[in-house]
Amino acid sequence: MATPVALTIAGSDSSGGAGIQADLKTFAALGVYGASAITALTAQNTQGVAGVYQVPANFVTAQIEAVFSDLDVGAVKIGMVAQRASMDAIASALRHWSPRHVVLDPVMVATSGDRLLAPEAVEALRTKLVPLASVITPNLPEAAALLDEPMATSEVDITNQGQRLLALGCGAVLIKGGHGQGAESIDYLISERGTIVLAAPRVATKNTHGTGCSLSSAIAAGLAKGDGLELAVRNAKIWISAAIAAADRFGVGHGHGPIHHFHKHY
Repeated sequence: MATPVALTIAGSDSSGGAGIQADLKTFAALGVYGASAITALTAQNTQGVAGVYQVPANFVTAQIEAVFSDLDVGAVKIGMVAQRASMDAIASALRHWSPRHVVLDPVMVATSGDRLLAPEAVEALRTKLVPLASVITPNLPEAAALLDEPMATSEVDITNQGQRLLALGCGAVLIKGGHGQGAESIDYLISERGTIVLAAPRVATKNTHGTGCSLSSAIAAGLAKGDGLELAVRNAKIWISAAIAAADRFGVGHGHGPIHHFHKHY
């Protein structure tokens, strides 16, 4: 029986809570073999980012080529990519290897609300990577930034933004509601088939570092195992909700700690 394999293309988090490290933990927790191509190294911890080193685009390409030339990759997750040159390199490699599934988490806006990408990089993300994605997973601020619009505040506005994002060429859009208000965290899966509303109780915890990275990776893991998109998203939502609920069992760091990727095991 073939081992399901997923590749994450993203930045490294030296504290282990987000980025490549969160992605690989997610893949492992969900029974998928994880490979990686690192786009940036960060010096960070639960309290913030102290520095970023961008990996040269040609070496991003080399990592992707090394993985695809040897491993049977069932799904690709793309996370933080800050350089336009790296976006071009990733797009070229994906067009060459034509993976079955691509999950794009458009990391554009920090938790503080600061934009992480220059305008030309946002345009490259919009035109180079979004059209290659099976599904994109923006949160509310990222969906707004992709469209250069104010953040949606109602279900009607969220659905309308999702339709406009769909028109950029991706297969589906999952707009995450973690930045919303209320007792439930509501995500919206929007595709040509319509809109599916996915709700879960909002968990009161400060330990949410890496949540977005891990949710997109969980979706990629499901797709790598052969699940359809709706099932992969539903299962990922259930898993991430439990990982957040178990986050306070950790005592890691002095800031916003990580979620509990292995909550089912210990």
